Amino acid sequence: MEGILPLFKPKGMTSHDCVFKLRKLLKTKKVGHTGTLDPDVTGVLPICIGRATKIAEYITDAGKEYEGEVTLGSATATEDASGEIVAEKKVDSPLSRNMILNVLKSLTGEIEQTPPMFSAVKVNGKKLYEYARAGIEIERPSRIVSIYELELLDERERFEGESISFRFRVSCSKGTYIRTLAVMIGEKLGYPAHMSDLVRTRSASFALKDCLSFEHIESSAEAGEAGKLLYPLESGLLHLPKYLISDTVAEKVKNGAVLPFPADFEAEKDTPFVLLSEGIALAIYQHHPSKKGLMKPVKVLRNE
Repeated sequence: MEGILPLFKPKGMTSHDCVFKLRKLLKTKKVGHTGTLDPDVTGVLPICIGRATKIAEYITDAGKEYEGEVTLGSATATEDASGEIVAEKKVDSPLSRNMILNVLKSLTGEIEQTPPMFSAVKVNGKKLYEYARAGIEIERPSRIVSIYELELLDERERFEGESISFRFRVSCSKGTYIRTLAVMIGEKLGYPAHMSDLVRTRSASFALKDCLSFEHIESSAEAGEAGKLLYPLESGLLHLPKYLISDTVAEKVKNGAVLPFPADFEAEKDTPFVLLSEGIALAIYQHHPSKKGLMKPVKVLRNE
């Protein structure tokens, strides 16, 4: 069994829980997820099976899209709805649509984020949430992330009430914390805030419409047809540049050879690209770091 299974992750399960359950359903050990989703978050979680586990990191590194809700008036320890309230301030005056749109615009592009204490980021070999659960707050390294689009999904012209919630859609780079983005939106509007709901709507080339529920997967597995649900390994690499090679070059690629960089192909220095033969992804290559005019394999996907 080999390929990618776009799972609709239900609420209440960790990404690891999903992997554990699928190993049992599909009766295979080689199963890996493509980026942690918090238990309260639902949506697109591509799962790699068999040989496709080799490309999990490329799906993880690809862009993501989410639809979320920010609630102004209260902040929580975890930055989402599951955490203990740590700050409150009533919204004491109405907010105009333009005020919110201007804040969303100011957070589009490259922004600096500090990961929340309740996150899986490691500091000194220990995950931040382990420190948080022990009641220890430590200094966290900030990171630069990219917000490609940030759109308001609410038609109101005027937002009022002691607590205000509104939905948004965000397209962003790997490493973006949407919980932290919700807090940042609140800060710019002058209020404590938290993320009160979140659905991942896209990961790499997989969208909500592609996703399968556990119920669907279970019934297919019972009928012996789970293999038909899998997308080919190549579908997880659609966001990377491609170069078609001949049969002769294909044999060298399967053996992990360093090769001349093709004169008719362009790829940025640090961007990995896929070498294809007859539509089959054989390997992922990149510019050779020290030898000009050559390319070297990052990962050989097929050597038979």
